[in-house]
Amino acid sequence: MLKVLLVSPEVAPFAKTGGLADVAGSLPRSLKKLGCDIHVVMPFYSMAQRPEFHYKLLLEDIEVSLGNLSLKGDIQSSHMEGKTPIYLVQRDEFYDRSNLYGTPKGDYFDNAERFIFLSKMVFPLCKGINFQPDIIHCHDWQTALIPAYLKMVYSADPFFKKTASLLTIHNLAYQGLFEREKFALTGLPPEVDSITGMEYWGKISFMKAGIVYADIITTVSEKYSQEIQTEEYGYGLECVLRDRAKDLYGVINGADYDEWNPETDEFITAHYNIHDLSGKKQCKIDLLKSYKLPMELKNKPLLGVISRLADQKGLDLLANIVDDLMALDVGLVLLGKGERRYHQFFERLARQYPKKIGIHIGYDNLLAHKIEAGSDIFLMPSRYEPCGLNQIYSLKYGTIPVVRATGGLDDTIVQFDPQAGSGTGFKFEKEDALEFLNAIKKALEVYKNKKAWMRLMKNAMKESFTWEKSAQKYIELYKKALAKRRNSNP
Repeated sequence: MLKVLLVSPEVAPFAKTGGLADVAGSLPRSLKKLGCDIHVVMPFYSMAQRPEFHYKLLLEDIEVSLGNLSLKGDIQSSHMEGKTPIYLVQRDEFYDRSNLYGTPKGDYFDNAERFIFLSKMVFPLCKGINFQPDIIHCHDWQTALIPAYLKMVYSADPFFKKTASLLTIHNLAYQGLFEREKFALTGLPPEVDSITGMEYWGKISFMKAGIVYADIITTVSEKYSQEIQTEEYGYGLECVLRDRAKDLYGVINGADYDEWNPETDEFITAHYNIHDLSGKKQCKIDLLKSYKLPMELKNKPLLGVISRLADQKGLDLLANIVDDLMALDVGLVLLGKGERRYHQFFERLARQYPKKIGIHIGYDNLLAHKIEAGSDIFLMPSRYEPCGLNQIYSLKYGTIPVVRATGGLDDTIVQFDPQAGSGTGFKFEKEDALEFLNAIKKALEVYKNKKAWMRLMKNAMKESFTWEKSAQKYIELYKKALAKRRNSNP
């Protein structure tokens, strides 16, 4: 039985800012079904401090060093769905805050300290619960120092001598870049502070540390694993990634169909399936009510957006064509939060088109389900998208994606061919507002043909991206990582 410790900066339903939390919340369940002994670690954020999780104080006053300082932390324990144990690293000074990584004004000033502390706590935690992992599966820059600690600090420790590491990159744009003087806080040996280690143009990069020292590296789609080896998508790490190309794999994220399924979704007003789509019309009416939009839109195409409001998500492309869209006589509903300028822009837009556009700034899980079920078309014009989950959810709900052909969006959506009746959505290639508009227009043309649209919806709803398939791939990669570890540390 493989023993897996999964360490993530966020895990649903305990704390979430995006798709990473969904992955860290769903993957353990599938790994457990496939026979892994899986344990999960994350910080004890204020967002996670809710009574329904029934925490128990498991370990107290674990001491780790940050530079010359000796800091203590506690471990709270709970269980995820499927009885998977989860351990939350508690140090209120670091994690008892209103947000996970920063405020709309910027990142927290001490993020280096916060996530060095998390990474260092993992090792005494394992010893404290006597869990000797075969694999530590790390997620994104916040946990990317762990492979460096395994290789450069704990390689001779009998407890971790056989432990391998796997780093999953969810978004390479976020690298954990800090001033070089922060290196002293890590406690890593001096050779790690070099061009062959985690030094990056006079700074230190947590993500680079993970890429250099992890036994296996994965990204969340096959295309993104290729894209990040190019200058356009590599954010300065493309050469390091090309050096590790033989250890770099793409594993598409799975969808949690227990939660995202129109046949069983507890958040939508009517259930429906591929054989009986009548409930989708009721969901559309309910969605219009939720946004206080006029009922006349129920007979017009309704476009949905659920997104972090940032340039990466192509929101500027959407902003540039909104007036053209409104001239096409469609409705638009948007849910998300992010950069303040986008908050202001979309709120102004809702005032400009009160009978056609509904905007909700923030994250609301109930509303997210209503948008997936009630929209006709789902827009994802991302500049880059490592995987994306909403386009996968949209397929299951018969809500047709219009996406930019990048990363996981390109891997999961097949261009609809009206002649052949094949395909699941609409794609455009360039980062160009006009191309985006034209892709939406193609979708609207098919929407007018009810028979063709029904075919397209059913194609979409037949698609399946289960976690079991992705979890099986991860298990294969865990075994590769262990083989590498054995060979390098006989």
